[in-house]
Amino acid sequence: MVSTSKLNQIQKHTKTYQVYASKIRNVITHLAASHLLDDVEAPETVEEGEVNSLAMLQQRSVKKTGLVVITSDRGLVGSYNSNVIKQTMNLISKNHHSKDDVEIIAIGGTGADFFKKRGYDIVYEYRELGDVPTFREVRPIVRAILKMFESEKFDELFVCYNHFVNSLTSTFRGEQMLPISAENLGSEGLSDTNDSGYNLEYDTEPSEDAILEVILPQYAESLLYGAMLDAKTSEHASSSTAMRSASDNADDIIAGLELQYNRARQSAITTEITEITGAQAALE
Repeated sequence: MVSTSKLNQIQKHTKTYQVYASKIRNVITHLAASHLLDDVEAPETVEEGEVNSLAMLQQRSVKKTGLVVITSDRGLVGSYNSNVIKQTMNLISKNHHSKDDVEIIAIGGTGADFFKKRGYDIVYEYRELGDVPTFREVRPIVRAILKMFESEKFDELFVCYNHFVNSLTSTFRGEQMLPISAENLGSEGLSDTNDSGYNLEYDTEPSEDAILEVILPQYAESLLYGAMLDAKTSEHASSSTAMRSASDNADDIIAGLELQYNRARQSAITTEITEITGAQAALE
């Protein structure tokens, strides 16, 4: 009941947020299609403590790969954690990465503990994510990730989590978050433009760099926040299913034990009656 209540609560929140996330992705996709993201150079210096947003567009030769792995802090969630971890390990193996080539950003204690035990480098760890994550929780995480990417801690970043399909089904997703490019954005929302045969162009005010400095962090925050909401929705659904199965199994065990108890009690009563009858017959 608790897990189902949390699931209903986060689904309402996720449904409304997905509209915003879809719109911000479409804006970035259109800007990429108009080549506004091409040949943008990040400033060499930024104010201390500030994040260089334009660094998110930097294409570098990949020496290290960052993985944001979103798992739960607790168990009793069925196959939720095991599926995320298994598919993440498959992703690492598929890309021929070794432990030295991967930097793990662990959101959730289960994933953090798993990769720590196996000798992976955990560059960032966040535990006790809320049942319905707030946007305020995500901002410092995104800020830390952008700082690490800017300082070349890793050269590309993927977000690994379970996508909620329905209350019984979830699928693994490994989405590239950084660097932002037209290739990893895809062509969502561009079908009408492509069919028209016209090239996309934008007039920007005050400048292209100023526009990108505002919208790129919003896109990164929306992608990571959306992934956390999606992952938490899947977690609550898995928890609800697991708890329902556990309750059903407990009922079956109780019913079986009651049957055994009644049989044992009946056998004991029958034995006592037999002994009393035998003793009475002996006295006669």
